[in-house]
Amino acid sequence: MKENEVISAERIRQVAAELNEQMLDFCARLIRVPSLPGEEGAVANIVQDEMVSLGYDEVFRDDWGNVVGLVHGTEDGPSIMYNGHMDVVTEGAVSEWTGYDPYGAAIDEALVLNRDGSLEELTEVMHGRGASDMKCGLGAQIYTGAALVRLKREGVSWKGSFILAAVVLEENAEMMGTIKLTEETFSKRGIRVDAMVSAEPSSLDLKLGHRGRLELKITVYGKSCHGSSPWLGVNAVEKAAPLITAIRTLFDAKTTEDIHLGRPGITLTIIDCEPAALCIVPDRCHLTYDCRLIPGETVTGAIAEIQALIDDMHAKDPCFNAGIAINSSVRHAYTGLYEEIESQKEVWIIDREHPFIRACAAGLTEVGQEVRYGYWAFSTDIPQLGSVMKKPCVGYSGGQEYYIHNGTEKIRLDYLKMSLEGNIAIFLKASELPLDSFHV
Repeated sequence: MKENEVISAERIRQVAAELNEQMLDFCARLIRVPSLPGEEGAVANIVQDEMVSLGYDEVFRDDWGNVVGLVHGTEDGPSIMYNGHMDVVTEGAVSEWTGYDPYGAAIDEALVLNRDGSLEELTEVMHGRGASDMKCGLGAQIYTGAALVRLKREGVSWKGSFILAAVVLEENAEMMGTIKLTEETFSKRGIRVDAMVSAEPSSLDLKLGHRGRLELKITVYGKSCHGSSPWLGVNAVEKAAPLITAIRTLFDAKTTEDIHLGRPGITLTIIDCEPAALCIVPDRCHLTYDCRLIPGETVTGAIAEIQALIDDMHAKDPCFNAGIAINSSVRHAYTGLYEEIESQKEVWIIDREHPFIRACAAGLTEVGQEVRYGYWAFSTDIPQLGSVMKKPCVGYSGGQEYYIHNGTEKIRLDYLKMSLEGNIAIFLKASELPLDSFHV
């Protein structure tokens, strides 16, 4: 067997080039099939069939609809999971797509931003919902496994196991698919995960963290009466107004800031009342808030801050009454399973000097990529591994945050090919680490 050291940067680029056209065709097939959260079944079929045809050692689907593929090395070593979600957000108004079919996966030349967003360049792109977030990122990960299969068949020795996890129910924001995969499926099957690479859009940067996320549901209570005699009741919507102002004032006055993740945040996303009918004073007003947490903040602390406002307002106005709780929703998998889950995830951050991150950077350097680090504004599935399970994680893909969740979604084909090269190099370099390196 050949030693791992002989897998040169030239060979990595060569095998990526050999697989590139096949990968592009696969990514286009993924984009052409809509897959909203809970409706990923058709895309899961494509993913599962592709990994089987590519020669993965093992491919299976779990009860929640996640699709997993494994490629085992020739020597013992770490198990590194490459993770990408199969669901996408809705395409929105077709008119926003400026003539492109959101599910067409058209390829042409277009002006597109460079890595840091400083200028536009004319280059080949693929258009469509999920191009950057993240069907093409997932496609590059799946073809990373294909490259490892090919290398192993050539007699090249490499350590550990490559795990590809194509998960469901990420866009709902609660990490349902990844939670069920790690806590149920992998536990039952005895699959160990030592580290994770996420395919969330990173512009080829190594992403090292993001803020925590928490949805709060506040219900302000009043007393119903006929709309013609409002003095006989207590209007819950009117009582909610000063609370909304107080919450905004509280967060605007905060001066805490993390050097990497920025400031904490809160925004009111949904407001509704009951009964929402003519001639009736509403007795309940529901406020849903999206909170973003930075290191040092906790879910318990965020709730306590707003509870203190509620208590103060009640002390000044006995007619003001409100309750606060973590928002929860029932999420349905396409397999028929469902469960209610709270909308919260912890802050995730990792030091760039962690051995796993240093290995990722070394791998990118070997294939000639400039190593840049960054942090996401949005949240991902990583906290399940990085914060709850205490595994080292990183984000890396050719998708760009500038083009997600809107009608201009596209991916640069040069970045997509580079991400395949980078993913292969990251795995081969990280798989050389001793197992005691994989802790945070």
